[in-house]
Amino acid sequence: MEQRIRELLSKGIPEIDFCSSEELVDDGILDSLSLMTVIGLLNKEFDIEISFNELTEDNFNSIKGMAAMITRLQKEK
Repeated sequence: MEQRIRELLSKGIPEIDFCSSEELVDDGILDSLSLMTVIGLLNKEFDIEISFNELTEDNFNSIKGMAAMITRLQKEK
């Protein structure tokens, strides 16, 4: 799943190198605008709904965190 997310985000936001950092928020790679794009891409690709409550550093600081969130949200569906 992590590779799928990385590929999706790299195609959707090509100006960001998602392979260069494991701390996307902490390193300033994701700002509020790019985070909204990430949420849209993930919602569409994985058929989930990321709510405001999910907007935490743990969920978006890394591809691994995003994968864990997506897996959890798909199970809750």
